[in-house]
Amino acid sequence: MTRVDFYVVKSAGSDARLSVAARLTEKALGRGHKIFINCESETQLVALNTYLWDFKPSSFIPHALAAEDENEHVVLGFNQVPSAHNDVLINLALAPPRYFARFERVAEVVTQDPNALGALRDAWRHYRDKGYPLSKHELP
Repeated sequence: MTRVDFYVVKSAGSDARLSVAARLTEKALGRGHKIFINCESETQLVALNTYLWDFKPSSFIPHALAAEDENEHVVLGFNQVPSAHNDVLINLALAPPRYFARFERVAEVVTQDPNALGALRDAWRHYRDKGYPLSKHELP
């Protein structure tokens, strides 16, 4: 059964979501996982694509857009159902994607934006009501 983790940060804004996504991606990639990142919008997809290249001055996270190469270890998508991934899903959309259950693990990013908080509370209830194991992690 899919394991769902909520990663909660005390900050708000689009950069906070990108930062958490990059940190989670770097950690999962370092452990040998294949990651699909589901973006909320095309604008966020473009921003995350750039952010991952510049995430740390000493390293970068190699990745591809789903429309270009779904076989990369890290793939970014928006409104696409991943065909080559079922390991780790980092969901930046404010609702669970319909295909989440095919993944071993789902990471939901929670920032302190009022709209995001409400939507992600609904997502928590959605997963809980369907019986998925949930964990909450507070991040600095």
